Amino acid sequence: MDANPSPNEQPLPDDIEACHRLIASLQSRTEQQTVAMQEQAAALELKEKLVQEQAHSVLELKTINDKLTEKNVELNLKVEKLLQQLFGRKSERRTDGEGQLFLDLGLEATPEVVSALEEAIREAEQLVADAEEQKNGKRRRPHKTDRKLPEHLPRSERIVDLPEDRREGLKLIGYDEVERLVWQRAELRVEVVKYAKYASPTDKSQGVVSPERPTGLVEGDRFDVSIGVEVVASKYFYHLPFYRQQDLFASSGWTPSRSTLVNIETQVEFALQPLAAYLRSFLKTDSCVGCDDTGVVLITPAAMPDLSDHPRGDRISEVLTRAIASGKPSIRANFWGYHASRLPVVAFDFTVSRHRDGPDDVLADYEGTLIGDCWSGFQKIDVRSDSRITFAACWAHARRKIDECRSAFPIQVAKLESLIRMLYDIEDQIRDLDDAERHARRQSLSRRVLDLIDEYLSSDAMSASSVLPKSNLGQAAAYVRRHWEALNRFAADARIPIDNNDCEQLMKRVATGRKNWLFKGSLAAGERAANLMTIIGSAVRNDLDVHAYLDDVLRRVLAGDTDWASLAPHAWKAEHPESLRTYRQDERRQAADRKRVRRARRRKLKK
Repeated sequence: MDANPSPNEQPLPDDIEACHRLIASLQSRTEQQTVAMQEQAAALELKEKLVQEQAHSVLELKTINDKLTEKNVELNLKVEKLLQQLFGRKSERRTDGEGQLFLDLGLEATPEVVSALEEAIREAEQLVADAEEQKNGKRRRPHKTDRKLPEHLPRSERIVDLPEDRREGLKLIGYDEVERLVWQRAELRVEVVKYAKYASPTDKSQGVVSPERPTGLVEGDRFDVSIGVEVVASKYFYHLPFYRQQDLFASSGWTPSRSTLVNIETQVEFALQPLAAYLRSFLKTDSCVGCDDTGVVLITPAAMPDLSDHPRGDRISEVLTRAIASGKPSIRANFWGYHASRLPVVAFDFTVSRHRDGPDDVLADYEGTLIGDCWSGFQKIDVRSDSRITFAACWAHARRKIDECRSAFPIQVAKLESLIRMLYDIEDQIRDLDDAERHARRQSLSRRVLDLIDEYLSSDAMSASSVLPKSNLGQAAAYVRRHWEALNRFAADARIPIDNNDCEQLMKRVATGRKNWLFKGSLAAGERAANLMTIIGSAVRNDLDVHAYLDDVLRRVLAGDTDWASLAPHAWKAEHPESLRTYRQDERRQAADRKRVRRARRRKLKK
């Protein structure tokens, strides 16, 4: 028997007071145990809460870390892209990468495909052979050290003789002639025009009779057309702002104020406005037009200009009112370039913002195909135009987005670029064919390559497990898939080019000028620039001497000529072959030949 029995085993007391004491003791012990249990439960609850908070904090930290990692990758890609733009190569052309041949890529060996392959190889071998022969021939040709300067230049002679004391006893037997080119700065002269005045000595009612005076460029006819041509060509052909033109004119003895130069430019543009309008209308007769844009700084006006008669007054008022109210010193305006695919004309337009109403307004009466990048304003232009306009996407933009991913995904990028390169090789081979043959080749060859690109984009190499959707290549692939129909449009129409590179090259004129004149001071200045660049850009596309063209056209317009069709650069060129810049045509032809030979060598090596 235990010496100290537990409370539960102790005998119950016999008296009531002892029972009360026992009950009170048991109640006190129960309360203590309840409090202890409650404290323990509270401690467990607090511990569980702390664990949950810690888990939540860990998840938040992991989410933040993932976002920071993603942001870090994105910033590294941006830095890499900016460094590539600043210091890297600008071309996407590569000589490495797999899949450069049709056969290597699994084209079906139909008779048509085999015939095209054999023809391409024969053409490549012939081009390479001709290039080598021409290169060797040039090497064997002796260098002409006695080549004379152009015969049409004026010449003057200066004799360099021996001193008299050294000529004594000698007989002159001839001269050694050395031609050297001399440059003389531009000379300004003042032409005094005297208009004869007559009066009748007997009939005073006739008054003073004088010859009719022609329309001058500016009021008072103080400046000849040649001055206006120099001001406009210097700014929009040579890209010289007015303060530099001041130095050029000052070196010749006349220092104009900048306001004078602005006034001269304004009068030239006012006279040629109808010609710019005609060129825009002529451009819209082409079946395919390329469009691109670039930004320019526009100084915010101190007060709203008069827009009562402006066709885009509502949109301009909205943008300028917001800028004036917010106190912005300047806004980002836009220059738009339009390049006809087959007609020798270009056009420019100026808007106060990058809004789709710019192209919509210019192309309001256009029926055909618009090719450009996949900017949102272009994508639904077919809907906004009631199907008058069909949008075709540019393969150069798609290739550029893919090429930017080369460092992170070298294998996939090499494969995709090889396939895209094949599309360009086909275009190179069919360049000189007629529309029917070009369409047939695109349907048989280009269509098959497009199918291979589509298949590769859906392959395991481009799946989410290999290429994350948010990676740069994932976004580039999504860009191609999203605009696949527009990217395929060129294969269905021989008149549509494969890319919009010609229009992109055109926009370099704006970019080069912008680096010099920096900004546009007013809405009117931007619109003047667009009109003048339309005329000068079309003259450049036709390889004309811009000075000669502007001088003749401006004089004819001031004399009352309104036959804008005959004043257009492509028509004027036929009447003035002496003003053609043939050296530009030669340069362009040589560059095209070098490109064809380079591609032919690649095709020949991969045979």
